[in-house]
Formats: sequence, C-alpha cells, structure tokens
Amino acid sequence: PTYISLLKYTQQGIKDIKDSPGRIDAARKAIEAGGGKLLSYHVTMGQYDGVALLELPDDNMAAAFALGTGKLGNVSTETMRAFTEEEFAEIVGHLS
Repeated sequence: PTYISLLKYTQQGIKDIKDSPGRIDAARKAIEAGGGKLLSYHVTMGQYDGVALLELPDDNMAAAFALGTGKLGNVSTETMRAFTEEEFAEIVGHLS
C-alpha cells in the first residue's frame, strides 16, 4: 500500500536542521529494512515542512514508521493511506 506522510519540524528538528538530509537518508534505510520504499520526499512551504510518499507492506508498518519517526523528536507526522485509481475503482465497484 501507498502512504502519504505530512511532516512538521519540532523545535529540536529546527535546531538541528543541518542534520536533516542525514535523517532522511536514515529513514530511507529503515523503511527499506522493513520491506518498504521511500518513493519521494519533498520539503514544502506552508502548513507542513515536508511530504513523504511511501510504499509500505501494511498498516502496521505504516504505524510503526510514524511512531518511530515521532519518537526521535525531530518531526511530528500525520500519515494517511493513499489509494491508487485502480484501488479506488475496486472499492466503489463494491457499492450497490
């Protein structure tokens, strides 16, 4: 499944912002070790500081990623399951 993670830097994350590229790389390796893939990461302007597009094995791994990321204290996350057009068509195909 695909997930979108919206990230906001914490005060700790901003204080150590120069370490951010290394943290993104570490996150990529951790995701891959768990059987997932960081499809893309973008720094954004506005309400959120970053957006990650992830492919993860299941919802449990997505929850573990969000909790593990938050535990480090550099960002807070809001993670959503994203459905492809094909998945959406299958879902609505079950409606009566």
